[in-house]
Amino acid sequence: MKIGDLPARCFQGIVPSLIATSSADGIPNISYLSSIERLPNERIALSCQFFNKTKANELANPRVCLEIYDPLTFEAFRVEARYSHEELEGPLFDRMSSRLDAIASHVGMKGVFRLRASDVLEVLSVEVRDGFLDGSELAATGLALDPGGPTEVRALQVVSGRIRGAHDLDTLLRELFASLDEVLGFRHAIALVPDETQAKLFVVATHGYPEDSVGAEIAIGEGLLGAVAHDRRVMRTSCVDADLRYHRAMRAGVERTATRRALAPEIPLPGLVDAKAQLAIPLLVSDRLVGVLAFESEDSYAFDDWHEAFLEVVGNQVAVTMENVVLRERDDDAEGDGDDRPSIELSSGSPTKRVRFYPGDDCVFVDDDYLIQNLPARVLWYVLDAHASTGRVDFTNRELRLASVIGLPKHRDNLESRLVLLRRRLAEKCPEIRIASTGRGRFRLETSAKLVLETQA
Repeated sequence: MKIGDLPARCFQGIVPSLIATSSADGIPNISYLSSIERLPNERIALSCQFFNKTKANELANPRVCLEIYDPLTFEAFRVEARYSHEELEGPLFDRMSSRLDAIASHVGMKGVFRLRASDVLEVLSVEVRDGFLDGSELAATGLALDPGGPTEVRALQVVSGRIRGAHDLDTLLRELFASLDEVLGFRHAIALVPDETQAKLFVVATHGYPEDSVGAEIAIGEGLLGAVAHDRRVMRTSCVDADLRYHRAMRAGVERTATRRALAPEIPLPGLVDAKAQLAIPLLVSDRLVGVLAFESEDSYAFDDWHEAFLEVVGNQVAVTMENVVLRERDDDAEGDGDDRPSIELSSGSPTKRVRFYPGDDCVFVDDDYLIQNLPARVLWYVLDAHASTGRVDFTNRELRLASVIGLPKHRDNLESRLVLLRRRLAEKCPEIRIASTGRGRFRLETSAKLVLETQA
C-alpha cells in the first residue's frame, strides 16, 4: 500500500494524526499533528510549530512512525517514514504557512502562532492497522460511501450554462451561487471584490446566510479570505470551528459592552456559527485579482480535492465574465448622460426618511441608523442631492465617473461592484429608496418616501 492510496480526507486534519519518535538513547515521544501534506514521490510534509522534542528526535533518530485516521470510515493507517530535510522557504513552506497564518489571524495570533519549518519525510511503508475497528462497529455508524449526484463534467456544464448569459455582475453572482447549490450542495457562499485602494476586500454578494452582509470588509492578508487574496492561491480548511467560534464569541462580547460605542460602524462578515470546513479561491484575470469566492459548511467532509480543481475552472470563467461585464457597461455608458425626467410623484401618505451625510466620516445614515460608507455613500449622496436639486431620476455610470465630488480613481474604480453593494444595502436597510438598473451603465432612482437631506459636519 502507498501513501497515495489513502483518501484525501485523511490529510485534512479532521481527526488529528499521531507521530512517534525516539531520542538517540531510545526514549520515546508521541505528539499530535495538526497538519500533514501529501507530496509526490511517496513523501509527506509536517508543519513544525512547537514540536521541539519531536524535531530534536527526528534529527537524532530519523526513523518515525505515524498513525493516520480516516475520519469517515474510522480506519487507522500505520505509516513508517524517515525524516529527510526541512524547508524554510519556497512553495511548500509558503503554502503551509499561509494556512496557519489565516487561522491564527482569526484569534489575533498572527505572527505569534507561525510556521517555523516544513519537515519533509520519505514514506517507507503504509499498512492498515488490523483490529482497530471491526466490521460490526463500522456498520453501526450507518455511513455510506456512495458518491452519487452528478458527475464533475455534468456539474460543470450546468454551472457554466447558468453564468454564461449573465448581463450584469448581480445576475452573474446570483446564478453562480444558485447553480453551485443545485449541483454540489454548496449552501453558503460569499463573493468579495477588492476596493479602489487594493488594500481591502468587500462583500458584494452572499448566498444562504440569514442576513445579507454586503458591504462587510476585510483587509487583504488578514484571515482566510484575506490570505487567499494576498497569496492568490486556493485554500481549504477543515475542523476550524473551534477557532471561528472563539473569534466570533470575542466579537460578540465586545458588541454587548459599552466599548462598542468606540467602534466605527462595521458590517460583520457572514459566517456559520458551527462552520467546520471552508474553501476559498481567488478570481484572477492574468495576474490581476478581481475577486474571491468563499464557501463554508457545517460538514467537515464537504470539500474534497476535486472541488478545488472544479472551482478553479469555474473561477476562471467567472473572473473573465466579470471583466467582460465591466467592459460592456463602460462601453454602453459612454454613449450619453442621464435623461431629464420629472420628479417622483408621491402620495400624501408617503413616509418621510431623513438621510444624513457625514463628509468627515464618509458615511450615510437614514433615520439615525447607519446605512453605508466610503465610495457607495458618496455615490448615493450625489444621486439624492442631484434629484433634490433638479428632480432628475435617471443617471449613468459615466456621469458618476466624471463627478469630481465622488472621487472615483481613473483606473480600476470598481464602480459596478459598488453599485451592486449599494442596491443590496438599500434593499436590506432602506427599501423605500431604490437604485434600479435600466440597462448596462444606466440606473434610475426610485423612492416611495419623502426624503429630507442633511449634511452633518
